[in-house]
Amino acid sequence: MKTILVLALSALIGASPAAAQSWPVKPIRWIVPTGPGSAVDVNARRVAPRLGEALGQPVIVDNRPGANSMIGARETARSAPDGYTLLQAVVNNALNDLLTPDPCCILNDKLIPVTRLYTTPLVMVVHPSIAANTLREYVALAKAKPQTLTFASGGNGSITQMVGELLKATAGIQIREIPYKAIGAELPDLTGGHVATAFLSPVVIRDHVRSGKLRAMAVASRERLAILADVPTTAEAGFPGVEGSGWNGIFVPAGTPAAIVAKLQQEIARVLLSKEVQDDALTLGTQAGGEKPEEFAAFVRAEIQKWGKVIKDAGIRID
Repeated sequence: MKTILVLALSALIGASPAAAQSWPVKPIRWIVPTGPGSAVDVNARRVAPRLGEALGQPVIVDNRPGANSMIGARETARSAPDGYTLLQAVVNNALNDLLTPDPCCILNDKLIPVTRLYTTPLVMVVHPSIAANTLREYVALAKAKPQTLTFASGGNGSITQMVGELLKATAGIQIREIPYKAIGAELPDLTGGHVATAFLSPVVIRDHVRSGKLRAMAVASRERLAILADVPTTAEAGFPGVEGSGWNGIFVPAGTPAAIVAKLQQEIARVLLSKEVQDDALTLGTQAGGEKPEEFAAFVRAEIQKWGKVIKDAGIRID
């Protein structure tokens, strides 16, 4: 009996490396939880073909937008844990786990991390009619006229709402949130002066800043961006800790063999570290990842802890 048990355990232990050696033998599905043409989708289509070349099988991008990125997450969680279904989860998925958790697809639990793809620091911009040239001047104006200034968000649970609330709490100011249906939907109102402030990706606002249609206050990250080299970080502007980024990374269903996860991470990291991808990221104001699964898992835990505190302190709820 003991001999049978030992043989059975040996077979199980050896299953993961064996699976990785034969994997992949068919096309891989890369689920994007946002629509075609979105920044996340563009990132996927930049990396997926190169990953397919490295693995010797096509990697097919499959857009599954909706429910604040939850439709794609649910579909991935229901898939077989065999390395043939990947989810390009976004920061919204982590925020969903805080505000509207679905037990089927909690990050770092039902969906396990492979590696980070891209992180894009948000840039705080204002309409040029606002009488403030620096973040300190903006905060002074907000304190002098509480609830007069406004900031745009992508609605409850969006990363832009989180950054706005973090600024309010850190600086001790009262500015009114104006929610929009999606991040980026506020741009026409922002350039038209109907909303005062927004937190947007560098590539979205770069040309508007250069033309004078918008004024950049600060980059919500620890380092300046090459495409907006003259814009200080929030720490340089006097408000350290006010940091917020849009990020995305690859997850697979729990139970996927560790050897397959490791191989995926290695090949994706190799793509992300290529000069072509690195140069491309630099011009877009984003940062390419490639960390090992445990490092990415720690990053996600830190994000959930950070934004969980903001949500609690601001009393944010999804009705």
